[in-house]
Amino acid sequence: MNLDDLIRSLTPEVYVNLKNAVATGRWPNGRKLEDGQRELCMEAIIWYENTHDVPEQERVGYIDLGKKAKKQGGDDDVQPLTIK
Repeated sequence: MNLDDLIRSLTPEVYVNLKNAVATGRWPNGRKLEDGQRELCMEAIIWYENTHDVPEQERVGYIDLGKKAKKQGGDDDVQPLTIK
């Protein structure tokens, strides 16, 4: 079994537990999440979201740009910087 197969076999419950562990810094049993474990959990979460087609707005790290992203016209809020 390779990493891709392992991620595909994760259940939604395990996915939620991984997200909670990263968010709180603790495993469900209360033990502290080590830095290396946090990195691996984040990688598994991102792979899970990509392979299970989790909607973009529900993914970890999603940033809603709101009106700015939808803005088609010029940048009215941009001001030139003059260095003297």
